[in-house]
Amino acid sequence: MMRASFSHEMPNSGDWEIELLSAGMKPDSHPEKSAELLTEAKTTGVQNEDLIRLRREQICDAALELFLDKGFAATTIRDICALSGVNQASIYDYIANKNDILRRLMNQLWFRTDVPSLPDVLSDQSRSLEEAFEVYFRETWSAKRKSTLLVYRSVPHMLEEDRKAMRAHDLALIKSLSHQLRKRTGNSDDDSRIEIMANMLIFLSAFAPMRDWLTRDTPDELVVQTVSAGAAAMLRHLMETPAS
Repeated sequence: MMRASFSHEMPNSGDWEIELLSAGMKPDSHPEKSAELLTEAKTTGVQNEDLIRLRREQICDAALELFLDKGFAATTIRDICALSGVNQASIYDYIANKNDILRRLMNQLWFRTDVPSLPDVLSDQSRSLEEAFEVYFRETWSAKRKSTLLVYRSVPHMLEEDRKAMRAHDLALIKSLSHQLRKRTGNSDDDSRIEIMANMLIFLSAFAPMRDWLTRDTPDELVVQTVSAGAAAMLRHLMETPAS
């Protein structure tokens, strides 16, 4: 299952600002509202913007299907050309290479701004914890299924600078989410359990896309309600139990 943060350990609170600033992000930024965190290559072979947009859409649609079916490493540019209908002699007028295609897909799918983030959902104090989690998981599991699968299967093949940007996005999201969780629970800034909980909640956003083979015969709404109730119960436990 996908890790919510692309590292083997959680940085302590004193490392947040250093890591985010090194990636060119402000510590209090909202990464979910940032467009194109991964740098896309600039091509100059074609000047017709409508044609460029059309061809890139064809290329990205075909690449997404192939990356999810065969995997990033096993997919060739020849495969993408064959499925997209874009001539192999001209494909580099629209993209630089496979990694450029992956960046474009991540910017379109993983960093999309039309899906509410959990910090934004939790900021509505009129919602109970269960209601907020249900809204978040329902929207995320529905709208970001393909991007979750793409991340899980492609991160090992990303360039170092792209993995760094992904990690910075996760760190900023965890920081923003931790702030909202503390407003809900009243836990102190030095209670590191809140960061652990924030990381776990983001991890849970991959639950349905990555484990839907286990719940294929279970109604989607029952999965949403069950996971949301469990997450809310864990958070309330933190409110009621002092940190050791």
